[in-house]
Amino acid sequence: MENNKKIYFASDVHLGLSSFEESLKREKLFVKWLDEIKETAHEIFLVGDIFDFWFEYKKVVPRGFSRFLGKISEITDSGIPVHFFTGNHDIWIFDYLPKETGVIVHREPFTFEINSKKFYVAHGDGLGTYDKNFKRLKMIFTSRPLQWLFARLHPNAAIGFGQAWSNYNRTHEKPDTYQFKGEDKEWLILFAKEILKTEHFDYFIFGHRHIPLNIKLSDNSTFINLGDWIVNFTFAEFDGDNISLKKYSK
Repeated sequence: MENNKKIYFASDVHLGLSSFEESLKREKLFVKWLDEIKETAHEIFLVGDIFDFWFEYKKVVPRGFSRFLGKISEITDSGIPVHFFTGNHDIWIFDYLPKETGVIVHREPFTFEINSKKFYVAHGDGLGTYDKNFKRLKMIFTSRPLQWLFARLHPNAAIGFGQAWSNYNRTHEKPDTYQFKGEDKEWLILFAKEILKTEHFDYFIFGHRHIPLNIKLSDNSTFINLGDWIVNFTFAEFDGDNISLKKYSK
């Protein structure tokens, strides 16, 4: 990793959530951040739920998000790797995004080592034995027969239904859904601690919970939850030696 270069992590932008105007405002802000970091980026990790809903037909993709897709294509064309993790909201990404924008798609946790630091990166839904509800949903949504049946629906109906269902779930969540429950109850922290029993990682980086967290699991292992770009507008930055959780305030 070159001097003055950095690795950036962000998640849970949920493009398409709420009204067109609100989503566009957040998209422009996220693209502005991407434009600012591209000069110093060694790699960029987009750690799931970048879209609030996404489904690719063979010949049709959801309309919108042109600013984001164009910026990502520009960044990958310049030679900067962009890793795109599927989340529970945008799990139905197939071959369009990697072919069109050049992103590297990850459907499972991804581990890597750089500058003698080991990273464990995942969106976070359905990991371990703790998140049982999302584990069931993930099993259903990754079912090939279900994907085939859904693709038989007309795009107007299918994508319209998916967007409405996603928005409904968001607006009917419990008030404490995105409140920190404590280290002994946050299942992603518990999952990371279980991993540490058998393998060391310097950094665990997750999305999904929408809560910005930077917690020491041990003297040489750190847990990061990236927050979101709905309320917190937070991201993580690794400078080659240390990682920090920051808020984009422009």
